[in-house]
Amino acid sequence: MNKRTILILGDIAALAILTFIGFAMHGETALSFIPRMGTTFLPILFGWFLLAAWLGLFDEQVISNPKNLWRIILAMLFIAPLTATLRSALLGAAMLPLFPLILGGSNAIGLIVWRWLYIFIARRGIK
Repeated sequence: MNKRTILILGDIAALAILTFIGFAMHGETALSFIPRMGTTFLPILFGWFLLAAWLGLFDEQVISNPKNLWRIILAMLFIAPLTATLRSALLGAAMLPLFPLILGGSNAIGLIVWRWLYIFIARRGIK
């Protein structure tokens, strides 16, 4: 498996874990909540892969430097409102104004942690 594949699979896993943690914080981890989790996970995944590529977050020269992790925050500034709006439309419910801030902040932190781990592991020799 090459570095880019590991990075993409790791991003998907990180966003899935972060979505699950978000629902767990509200006590919503039963199987009946999986469709509702999808209304958060799929829009954030869509937004991530749309903007991350545009911001160079899959470019080897960019991702190998920890100083470029700030780009994740920039991406989340746009992805979180998009995700919250799409989620609101899918659920047919109003969006709480605080939701995009919490969603974007928690996902930015989670992805920064994952990407930092990726950089650390990649420097040790992923082939």
